[in-house]
Amino acid sequence: MIRVVLADDEDLVRGALASLLDLEPDIEVLAQAADGAAAVELTREHRPDLVLLDLEMAGTDGLAAAETIGAESDVPVVIVTRHARHGVLKRALGAGVRAFVPKVTPAPKLSAILRDVHAGGRYVDPELAASALSASACPLSERELELLRHSLDGATVASIAAATNLAQGTVRNYLSSAMSKLDAETRYAAARRAWEEGWI
Repeated sequence: MIRVVLADDEDLVRGALASLLDLEPDIEVLAQAADGAAAVELTREHRPDLVLLDLEMAGTDGLAAAETIGAESDVPVVIVTRHARHGVLKRALGAGVRAFVPKVTPAPKLSAILRDVHAGGRYVDPELAASALSASACPLSERELELLRHSLDGATVASIAAATNLAQGTVRNYLSSAMSKLDAETRYAAARRAWEEGWI
């Protein structure tokens, strides 16, 4: 029996996915979560055979949860998403995610992927893999990406500085550098571009 912790912030999607997986004779959904932080806690509590995470969730998203789970255990993580951007794929693979699957994947195929991952395999959607191979590398530093993540949520320079323990002038310098590299007129435009590329 493959014991699964499932996380998705959309109740209907999470419930439907759990019901479909529970129809499989060898898959059991042990617990469900509405965000990544809860998924991490449930993984610690239940020690499942596999964790299935939605990528885009409020608060702690699937990628951040995958990084924490990977740092704490050897439980394999599968990410499902509507937003299959190539940069996100690269980040997910770097975090040790074992499979990256679009939400449009039919339930029987998803079940087969979960079985394969449980047996030690990996899976990446072929179209997404092809896109990732042809994509340009991210020109931004880790610090620039960190500050753009805050900017994406509309944070002010002062609040970004407080959250990152940097001086406001330093934050402005990093954001200006990122804007220049991305040829963006505002930090919000730079953050949006970085999000669209999947870098944040």
